[in-house]
Amino acid sequence: MVSYKDLGLVNTKEMFAKAVKGGYAIPAFNVNNMEQLQAIVQAAAETKSPVIVQASKGARQYANPILLRYMLQGAVEYAKSLGWEKPQIVLHLDHGDTFETCKDCIDSGFSSVMIDGSHLPYDENVALTKKVVEYAHQFDVTVEGELGVLAGVEDEVSAEHHTYTKPEEVVDFVTKTGCDSLAISIGTSHGANKFTPEQCTRDANGHLVPPPLRFDVLEECEKELPGFPIVLHGASSVPQEEVETINKYGGALKDAIGIPEEQLRKAAKSAVCKINIDSDSRLAMTAAVREVFATKPAEFDPRKYLGPARDNMKKLYKHKIEAVLGSAGKA
Repeated sequence: MVSYKDLGLVNTKEMFAKAVKGGYAIPAFNVNNMEQLQAIVQAAAETKSPVIVQASKGARQYANPILLRYMLQGAVEYAKSLGWEKPQIVLHLDHGDTFETCKDCIDSGFSSVMIDGSHLPYDENVALTKKVVEYAHQFDVTVEGELGVLAGVEDEVSAEHHTYTKPEEVVDFVTKTGCDSLAISIGTSHGANKFTPEQCTRDANGHLVPPPLRFDVLEECEKELPGFPIVLHGASSVPQEEVETINKYGGALKDAIGIPEEQLRKAAKSAVCKINIDSDSRLAMTAAVREVFATKPAEFDPRKYLGPARDNMKKLYKHKIEAVLGSAGKA
């Protein structure tokens, strides 16, 4: 058993409480490799923003659980070396699908876990989430549950259709499970292709405009659970400049579209205190790598293409923290 406290990490309880009161959201950036982690720590340290570093089950397997633990311990020390005296960094399991996966993460140093039972019948979701909560709370680890299903594909998470969260269920779910935060479905979606062209309209320039988020559902959930931390998954904005760079240099991303940032800003001012961003980071990394490969075909030093990729991700992370989520200066 490794306690996250021994790694210098924190859980989400205090930072969520502050975010709800302060009208901002904590960035939750997915990590798969060293360059992403470097960029996340640099961006958070420079902006003094609390940050959630989250790994999916697949990303944890890819990075190796032991390496990932020590990478996060190193990330805390790295943040200190950048002048962040008391880093507020969470290591969070994104979309844990079984009790065993959540337990393993808790035992190996995660400070927060998500148990995603949203695909199960309601009573089974409640039972599974409660089981994870009871284990996690013994070690002061915070737990995120989910009600409602997000469409789209990202990592090992996949669903063809979304199901909006039912506001009338949220109080019962939170009361029975004891979860610390709740991911809801209001129209966000996983992946870089969040919506089909048929779901969208087009502006005067012919660009796709996605359907608006269901803020009415969010507001009803807020009324039912005043002050309770709400989470948005699938909230990447899919920056079109990154998509254009990828396609310019040999990519084939068609109709890639995300959640408009002004809608995320609006959500961040409500009880939404955690916003997940994964696809945007992947796009920023891939765009930079493709550009180097295309413009410098003789280059074969990984540092020469992963370095620019890291810098591009850092730029993206700082933009999200400062201009979208409002979490700069809150740590």
